[in-house]
Amino acid sequence: MNIKDIQKYQQLGEETRAQLKERIFKEDKYDTGCELVAFSNSKGGDLIIGINDKTGNINPLSYVEVQETMSLLSNIASENVVPSTLIDVESVEVKGGAVVVAHIKEGLNKPYRDNKGIVWVKNGGDKRKVFDNAELAEMMTECGNFAPDESAVADATIDDLDESTIKEFLRNKFSSVLERKAMIGDKLRESSVNDVCNAIAEGHDLTRLFRNLRFIRPNGQLTMAAMLLFGKYTQRWLPTMTAKCICYVGNDAGGSQFRDKVNDNDMEGNLLHQFNTIMAFFSRNLKSVQTGDEFNSQGQLEIPYVSLVEFTVNALVHRSLNWNSPIRIFIFDNRVEIHSPGILPNGLSVEDILAGTSMPRNTFLFNNAIYLLPYTGAGSGIQRAMAGGLDVQFVNNESAHEFLIVIHRKGNHQIDESDVQSNHQMRESNHEGNYEQKRSNHQKLTRKQEDICNFCSVPRTSQEIMDRLGISNQSKNRQKHIGKLLEMGVIEMTIPNNPKDKNQKYRKVKH
Repeated sequence: MNIKDIQKYQQLGEETRAQLKERIFKEDKYDTGCELVAFSNSKGGDLIIGINDKTGNINPLSYVEVQETMSLLSNIASENVVPSTLIDVESVEVKGGAVVVAHIKEGLNKPYRDNKGIVWVKNGGDKRKVFDNAELAEMMTECGNFAPDESAVADATIDDLDESTIKEFLRNKFSSVLERKAMIGDKLRESSVNDVCNAIAEGHDLTRLFRNLRFIRPNGQLTMAAMLLFGKYTQRWLPTMTAKCICYVGNDAGGSQFRDKVNDNDMEGNLLHQFNTIMAFFSRNLKSVQTGDEFNSQGQLEIPYVSLVEFTVNALVHRSLNWNSPIRIFIFDNRVEIHSPGILPNGLSVEDILAGTSMPRNTFLFNNAIYLLPYTGAGSGIQRAMAGGLDVQFVNNESAHEFLIVIHRKGNHQIDESDVQSNHQMRESNHEGNYEQKRSNHQKLTRKQEDICNFCSVPRTSQEIMDRLGISNQSKNRQKHIGKLLEMGVIEMTIPNNPKDKNQKYRKVKH
């Protein structure tokens, strides 16, 4: 640091990363220790001694004062901060003497406390006490001292998990082993979960296999990751691990009118169920736009489906599990907002994620959700989502403890309310009839067709479906095996507005 840096602090005054003091004395040890604690629990910063915090005037320290101040700061860092922290102290020569600057790095062993046991964090140019357990847990998570996705879910048992989702996970994670054991197709579909586990590892049932995979803790309790990935009624145990989806009339979140709202009961379920419910919400509330020259050409969603997938998966997998608040998804006439609890982890910035830097918050959940949700885990998701030239704003909102994605909708999005109402009425009136038709269709399925449907519980590409059938990915085979199921209404396209989209996948229709 040099005199120009000191002059900048004179002009800017105190802020989140800087604290000014004219002098510190032995009787100031506690207060100064609190400042060091606040910096250590936040993003670090500089404590500058020799500048009046009210006027910004420099009051240089003498040689003796510099030595005494540097020694005092070192003592405070070791005696008044728990656990003790290391600081880098330097003196900067100014006219008439020097200014002492203590550089405090963001701590690696949060939360830090003063010698009275109080936790402090920076709050703008000031500091504040922390009493919220969620905020303390978030600090510990950032430092790797606590993994919420591996924490226990009290009173939940393996009977509270959904077997079909577990089988899908095992099929994807251990595909090569199951193929080698001929546990595929009808045999896999008709086998019990314990039989599948035994095929994966001889002598293993679900409980033993899940212990080895760390979904069950040594004391027999299920982890949060297990409940999030496989729970039948996840919100019964983790009520805030859900999403609120509302499509508003107008552009004001305070408005009382909305076009569509996902009921809590419809959202209840594991992450795969939540993902499918959110994507259905987007599909029915965003406009389709023409992409071809002809009037009857297929349209696609105004916000590319692949982008919505990436943003949704990121919100579900990377949200903070410490904050007791749901994901919130709002559709307005001029924008879409996705609010995810928790700021970017591990000191990441918006620029970092746009550049493709991947540092997952919930590592265990992240490494396992890849077998159920459509993402690669390579850190390219945001870049892929932005490839369509979207007008997107990312906000790392530390004061609100959330990460916000704002996707601006192009053009004038005044919605014809009569069209919206008729569309919703049509969906409602057709629901029961569609259900009966789909149930009838399922009764007519061959075993091979049923296997394809079950295989598509997770969205699959045509190549994946053809590979499963052991045939070439030719148009006649696609029409015979995929087209027929589409006609029967038992599977559907993930990008229905653009059937030829290169990212097209097929998924089982829930009924």
